[in-house]
Amino acid sequence: MRLRATLLFGMLFFAFSTFLSSASAQTQLTSYRPGVTPEGAVYYLPKTALRVSVLVEKATFKPGDFAPYAPKYLRMADARQQPSTTYRVLSVRQVAMPVPDTSKVYAVKFDARTVASRMTLSKDGRLLAINVDKAADVEMPAPFVAAQKKEQVNARQFLSEEILSCGSTAKMAELTAHEIYDLRENRTLLIKGQADFMPKDGTQLQLMLGELDTQDKALTSLFIGTTQRDTTEHVLWVTPDGAFPRQVLFRLSQVHGLTDADDLSGAPYYISIDDLSQLPAVEEAPKKKGLGGLLQKNYDAGIYVNIPGRMRSTIYEGITPLVSEEFAAPQLGYTQLLSGSLFNKRYTTRLLLNPLTGAMERLDADQPK
Repeated sequence: MRLRATLLFGMLFFAFSTFLSSASAQTQLTSYRPGVTPEGAVYYLPKTALRVSVLVEKATFKPGDFAPYAPKYLRMADARQQPSTTYRVLSVRQVAMPVPDTSKVYAVKFDARTVASRMTLSKDGRLLAINVDKAADVEMPAPFVAAQKKEQVNARQFLSEEILSCGSTAKMAELTAHEIYDLRENRTLLIKGQADFMPKDGTQLQLMLGELDTQDKALTSLFIGTTQRDTTEHVLWVTPDGAFPRQVLFRLSQVHGLTDADDLSGAPYYISIDDLSQLPAVEEAPKKKGLGGLLQKNYDAGIYVNIPGRMRSTIYEGITPLVSEEFAAPQLGYTQLLSGSLFNKRYTTRLLLNPLTGAMERLDADQPK
């Protein structure tokens, strides 16, 4: 492993000193995977990606067995008689997450005069810290977990023997409607205190009223039908490299649910990015010839950090804004080189970067005894 690492960085830094065109320089540099060895390191700086979580509810309607008789016996003219499935968006949430910026890949070579070899990288190669024991990364949001559903009550268990023995559906519906009216009358008598068998205390009263409500809803569902609701989470990723006006993020069909952005069967949901950065212009350091401007002149003499900008992300349902939030955006800012002299042997320098933005969060040093 050590021999492979030595060869890797030998090839890398030989390439730095060779005259290359812009295109070949970028290919040469980005072809190496980020990592840390005793000889040096290759690392990324992050940029902001938006993790958009969309909660979609699926409502499955099943008509009741007695739906055609609801207008006659329960005076319900709007009882549906056909099954259906519909979808709707419950909520939209966006969270900023760091991803490697492949346009900001840097290399640093260690030597006997530096103490920067304790570099901590994230799993995807982003620089997190130097000489820091614990450097936490940004945690991925927990996935959505639907609440446990209540077990549906079987309405037929409340049908009496007389109802079940009827020879026609119309007669069953008529007797069931009478049963519903009796339940409602008994409930009213209990509330007024006029029932033949009144409960001994408030707890018993609540139990009796609860049981009457359960039977009433179950029997009524035989006329008006039942609706089962299921909620699912859909995660979309947006990585803006700059500001842009409204673009289709996804579409929602009331029949098919969440669809692709180019599927015209769904209603569009848009996203727009506004650049809120007010950073001063920065003069670029001289570029090393032959590297097409990918690396600064002192590429091996320091550590690069981000000076992030800011952006506003707004998600719309049609023309109606649903959510609008501001986030730090390294891709809308610029980078800054920390001098390699900060990491000499005279001091133990600790550098902690913000894991989301790659900006310097803490820089301190101790002079060793």
